Amino acid sequence: MIKKYFAFSLAVLVVTLSLTFPQNITAQTPQAVEKMRSKVQSLSVNRDKKIEVKLKDNTKYKGFITSVDPDSFTVSDVKTSQSQKFSYAEVQDVKKAGGGISTKTWIIIGGVAAGAIITWAIVKPAFCDGGAQTRGIC
Repeated sequence: MIKKYFAFSLAVLVVTLSLTFPQNITAQTPQAVEKMRSKVQSLSVNRDKKIEVKLKDNTKYKGFITSVDPDSFTVSDVKTSQSQKFSYAEVQDVKKAGGGISTKTWIIIGGVAAGAIITWAIVKPAFCDGGAQTRGIC
């Protein structure tokens, strides 16, 4: 009976410890670091474009690339005017900020589509005479 409680307590302890302590972040391979370096360098060509940096601990930073070094790069935030230096090994992803289609664009596309459907529903009956004609759009 004592063995059963001991085994259960040990299992609970192992699960608790595994959930309590953060997992180790594995180091990137040299190829991955080189790939990140080339991506940062390509984004740094246009220094007036805003970028988004995502670290391995899932924190995100937005700003402009101010300097690129062989082992790190610096991003400055316009709002706070603070600079943050990042090592290529700690970065998970770097991309242009706002890289998707905005909500405003989707509203415009939806409005154009709705206008086309409504126009088709109104214009087609006027030209087709209830299906009596077989030429044109009928």
